Amino acid sequence: MSHKADLGALFGAQKADTFLGLQKCDDLASASASSAFIGAPAATPYGSVGAYAKNGPASLRTAMAALTANRDRYNFDIDGPVFPVGCLPAVDCGDLPYSETDFASNRAAIAAATATLAGRGITPIVIGGDDSVPIPMIEAMGSTGRRFTILQIDAHIDWRDMHMGERLGLSSTMRRASEMGHIDNIIQVGARGIGSAHQDDYRDALAWGAQFFTAKQIHVEGVAAVFSAIPKDTELIICFDIDALDPSVAPNTIGRAPGGLSYAQLLALLEGAAKQAPIAAMDVAEILPEVDIDGLGGLAVSRLVVAAMGLIARQKAGML
Repeated sequence: MSHKADLGALFGAQKADTFLGLQKCDDLASASASSAFIGAPAATPYGSVGAYAKNGPASLRTAMAALTANRDRYNFDIDGPVFPVGCLPAVDCGDLPYSETDFASNRAAIAAATATLAGRGITPIVIGGDDSVPIPMIEAMGSTGRRFTILQIDAHIDWRDMHMGERLGLSSTMRRASEMGHIDNIIQVGARGIGSAHQDDYRDALAWGAQFFTAKQIHVEGVAAVFSAIPKDTELIICFDIDALDPSVAPNTIGRAPGGLSYAQLLALLEGAAKQAPIAAMDVAEILPEVDIDGLGGLAVSRLVVAAMGLIARQKAGML
């Protein structure tokens, strides 16, 4: 009775080594796409835990395997097929190499991939990996010469200057982003409970000008206020730590905290943000498939990535 039927066969699933069966792209310098899935198993993990989220990218590919033959069908999350006629599809650029000890090389690989794709007008979607992955991605976006607003969706605010002797770890992503000259605004959505932030970290964030929309506030007031905080004539870097979702939706993460956002709220955030400003880069981090429950978290997160790809494709085609 422990055998599970291959339910993907019900949907005509085909064997695919890429996310959603997207075309594989091994040469970033010649890529042609609206967005690109890039696996980043690790950047700067803390020594006490190592690269604990290294299987995150592979888990999302696995979660979407059952729908590889259904990419052209109607997706009610984004009111149409993922890539409508007239839109350029996304590609899967595979996983970046990573080292368990040479963190500088991890960061360099993420930065180089980000800069190469952004330079070609392709939105990098960097799939982690722990939440130190966004730092080199955000930094590399400075190579475009453009200026950005960060929309961070996360249970934690990540404003520590240093943790466990490391300034480039997952607790410091927004602090490091605030120090980058091409970042004009930081909007942070989903914070709740007790996290890594000290009281002075929060005060520093407010003094810098970060705007906060807590999970409690979103539940009471909805997501609309977030969109009014996004300035006109800006481009967005979306930093999505999946612990922003309630653990009943995404149990596949290290930082489970009750009271998180629902799937529908996260989808509304992505769609509303995409209508406000172009999405120039995005990361999805803290994916820990080893603690998932029957693949539920992988399914939820991967479908949100699919929705983001569809929204980005529509943006670039002038359909949004």
